[in-house]
Amino acid sequence: MASYPYITNDFMHETIVNRSRFLCYLFPCSDDSTFKSRLKQLQLEHPSANHHCYAFVAGVPSNGQMYGFSDDGEPSGTAGKPMLAMLQGSDIGHIGAIVVRYFGGVKLGTGGLQRAYGGAVREALALVETAIKVPMSTRVLTCNYQQVKDIQHLVKQTESEISQEDYQENVKFVLAIPDDQLKLFEQQLLTLSGGSLTLDKLDTDKPS
Repeated sequence: MASYPYITNDFMHETIVNRSRFLCYLFPCSDDSTFKSRLKQLQLEHPSANHHCYAFVAGVPSNGQMYGFSDDGEPSGTAGKPMLAMLQGSDIGHIGAIVVRYFGGVKLGTGGLQRAYGGAVREALALVETAIKVPMSTRVLTCNYQQVKDIQHLVKQTESEISQEDYQENVKFVLAIPDDQLKLFEQQLLTLSGGSLTLDKLDTDKPS
C-alpha cells in the first residue's frame, strides 16, 4: 500500500454563490460512527440551514468501499456526488466533508448546484493542512549482538522504526517497516545474514 496524504485538523471554508452561503467543513474521518457524530453536531450548530450535504472517504484513497454521500434534499446527484468526486480526486484518505447551505433566494439549477457544492469542497481542499501517512507493518526480528549494527543500518536504510528492543541472551527487535519497503528489508536481511535471520509477524494471541 502506497503512502497517502491525510487531513490533520478540522477546517471550515465559506463560499457564496448567488447569495447562497456554502459552509464546507473538512475533518478527519476514520469510520462511519465518527462521521455521523460530526454530522449531528453540525446539524445542531446550524438548525436553520436548508441543507447539510455530505461526502466522506473513511479509508485509504484507493479503497472503493469505505465512502458515502448524501444530497440531503437537494436534487439527486447535485451535491453529494460532486463533493465525493472532489474528495476522491484529491487522493486524501480518512476525510469527511459536510457542506451546510443557507439558501439565498436564487435557484441555481442542477448544473449550478453541482458546481457550487463541488467548488466549495475544491476550494476548502486547496487550503486544508495535510500530512503523509506511511502504511507500516509490524515484524519481530531476533539476532545476536554481532548483527545489531547491520540491523540498525538496515532499519535506517529502509526508513523503518524500532518500536521495542530487548537485550537478553540474544537481541529482540520489534520493527515498524513501511509496507513498500518490506520486501526490500526481507531481501537485504537474507543477504547480510546469509539466510540465518528472518522476520516474524508479531504474535498478539499469546497471553501477556
